Formats: sequence, structure tokens, C-alpha cells
Amino acid sequence: MAGGDFALIKSVEGFEDFPDFGRYQLRRAGVGPGDVVTAITEGGETPFVIGTAWEGLDAGAEVFFVYNNPTRLLAEHVQRSREVIEERRIRKLDLATGPMAITGSTRMQATTAELLVVGAALETAIVRILKERLGAAQWKGLGPSLREATDYHGLFVGLLHELSRAEAVDAMARLTRYEEDIYRAGGLVTYAADSVLLDVLTDTTERSPTFMIPAFRRGDDTLSPRSWAFVKNPLRSTREAWRALLEREPRGLDWGPEIYAKLNAPDRLRACVPKLDNEQIYKFRIGGEPDASRTDGVDSALVAIGIGAEAGLMLDAAAEMFGTGFERTAVITIGARAEAAYVDEQFEFDCELVDSPLRLWEHLAVKLVLNTVSTATMVRMGRVLGNAMVWLSPSNKKLIDRGTRLVAHTTRCGYERACVELHKAMDEVERCSARGEQAPSPVALAIEQIESQGR
Repeated sequence: MAGGDFALIKSVEGFEDFPDFGRYQLRRAGVGPGDVVTAITEGGETPFVIGTAWEGLDAGAEVFFVYNNPTRLLAEHVQRSREVIEERRIRKLDLATGPMAITGSTRMQATTAELLVVGAALETAIVRILKERLGAAQWKGLGPSLREATDYHGLFVGLLHELSRAEAVDAMARLTRYEEDIYRAGGLVTYAADSVLLDVLTDTTERSPTFMIPAFRRGDDTLSPRSWAFVKNPLRSTREAWRALLEREPRGLDWGPEIYAKLNAPDRLRACVPKLDNEQIYKFRIGGEPDASRTDGVDSALVAIGIGAEAGLMLDAAAEMFGTGFERTAVITIGARAEAAYVDEQFEFDCELVDSPLRLWEHLAVKLVLNTVSTATMVRMGRVLGNAMVWLSPSNKKLIDRGTRLVAHTTRCGYERACVELHKAMDEVERCSARGEQAPSPVALAIEQIESQGR
């Protein structure tokens, strides 16, 4: 992750812009001959990820480069991407997705394709290793979870079909309206989850840079605005929840000023070194500790989510841990139907989740449902113009370029003019923030300025 595991909570500004940062993080991980490096970048141009690909190659590892833009276009327009593409020792996986449902957002189609393909590769490798090393009796005892790579396409098509049925679509529509009503009233949503906590956390944290809404805030922070949605695991303490979520200790970064100087970081990073270590990660209290900041607002809701009957167990555990502070309660059940829970609202997504070594189908189902609902909610909240994701925070070079292209595409002006107007808008937004005013989207503001000038 660009910025270590801290980036799971909040994107680390600027880290994606530097290939040397990617090289150094990978070097610290001890990658060497016999290892595999899978460098994943939806756009195919992220400097940090490209740095990891080159470092993996230099270290003697086998390197894969996974991206979602057409190879020909990348090679034609982006030099750093072309250099990777033309390097024969790096294997390329072109997962070109085509036009997105929401222009400028990769959180649905592109990242889902990556999860499916890379997840299928990992599971297939596990199956082959087990088949080679286990005896016939042990192999047979593992049951139907051990599938061939050719099975994944049909299984994914089946999952999409089930989540596209009228009942599932209706549940997504009701859940979208449920969250929209809460946010419009100034309320908050707190999700309770255990086995799917990583999927819920990922969907929730990425809403902030994607739609310019408040990011997660630390437990010791009483000044920053509260995030519209947050996640809690009522069964574990915060430290235990982070370990269970990652299935290992968090990997924060403890880089000091000397490291940033060695990596030729810009002056602003050297002067103000970001705190990204594990202690900072643990300040985001995703465990079962009570948190009055989630319940003292108007119309705040507790939403338990899980696979099958797990959702009801999450609700019971959360109610016991957090008491009755929430004004609303709801349950999201994904997979087999479960007994109805005593809640205000219940949202069921009845679909078959086949067994697999890494529980890939559970993760895919949760991602598909939550990405769809959270994106639709933001659309209804006016955070999308047409089908363009204009409410994004241009916090690094990649997002500035993406914002510029969105401005140019929407207003049909040239790239250069769009870039100038976007930077003017970014300055205006910064002045608004300094005055304590609610800041608009720089991209939306740039579009408004160009259109007011008659393009």
C-alpha cells in the first residue's frame, strides 16, 4: 500500500507520486529471488506502483503488472507505463475495463475485476500446491472448495446474476434511500462487522477521497468533522480488531526525516514528516470500545453486516457493547437467508457463496453490494455530475490529472485550460478551508467557472 497500512484508513497525500517510495517500501519487505511481486494500478500509471515493479525485478522476483486501461493507449501516452509494458521480464495483465458506470471512479468495475482475477490466481495456486502435497484421502476430504481456474468465470457470472435479481436490486435501492435519509438529516452510520470487516472498512474509507466527505478521525481527535460512516468490530478490542482484519500485525511506516531526505522527497514532506506508524493506526478505534461520537448526533444508525446468520450475531454483540445509544438499527445479510432480527430495517441479499480457500466469493459479494449502494447514495447526494465523479479531492498528481481530464471532458475545453482552471479552483477551495467555510469540489468549481465564461 502506498503509505503502508495507514493508507487503508486515509490516503497518504503525495505517496503515490514517487516511484522511489514504492521501491523503498518493497525493499524493506525483504523481497528477493523466489518471491512474486504483483504491482496493481487501476490506471496503469501510478508512479509508486511502477516503482515496486522495478524494485521487484531488480531484487530477482517474478513480477506481474496488473492494470485496467488498454495497453496501447498507456504505451502511447504515458512514458513510465510504456517502459514497464515494453520490459519483457515483467508479465502484464491487461484487465481493460472500458467505460465506467461513474467516469473517474475505479472503485466498482476496475477494482472488482482486479479482486476477481488476482484472487482467482492466488486460490488456484493454493489448490495446485495442496493437490501435489496431499494424499488422495486428504484431498477428497477438502470437498468442493478446490476448483479449477476455468470455474471462476462461470461462478462470477452466476453471482452477478443473483445480485441483479429484482429482490436484490430492491434491497439495494431501499438501503440507498436508508443511508441517504440519515446523511441528509445530519446523522451517522456505524457498521458492525467481523469476518467481512476489511471489505466494509475499504468501501467506507475510500468514500472520503472519492466523494469529498469527512475521513475517519482518530479517537483522540475531537475537532475534525466526524465521518459519515465508520466501522466497528464489537467482538474485539481495537488492537485485536486490526490484527484480525489483516490476519497479521499492521505494517505502518516509521520513516524519519533522514529516510525522506534519502528518497529525495519534496521539502514539504521533509519539513512535516507524516505519522504513519502502528500506534497511529491503533488510534482509529475500530474495536468494541464505546464511542459517544457515533451516537450523540441526530438520527445515528447502527448497521450490522455479515454473511448469513453472522449479521444477527453482530447486531446482538453491538447492542450489548454499545447499549441503546443508536436511534436506528438495521441488518445487512449477504448469502443464505437468516432468521429475521429485531431491527428497524433488514436488507437481505440471498445469493450462493461457494466455498473457496480465501473466501473470495464472500469478499466479492460484500464489495459488489456496498460499492453499488455507497456510490448510488453519493449520486443521490449530488456528488456526481451526470455520470462524472467531480467531487474528488485532487490530493496527488494522479488525481490532479484525473480531475483535469474530467473538467476537459465535461466542458469540452482543452486539457491545458482545464488544468489552469482546476488549479485556480484548488486555490479558492484552500482559501475557503482556511476561513473555516465549507469547501466545494475543486473539479465542480472549475467546471462551473468555465461554463460561466461560455467555455
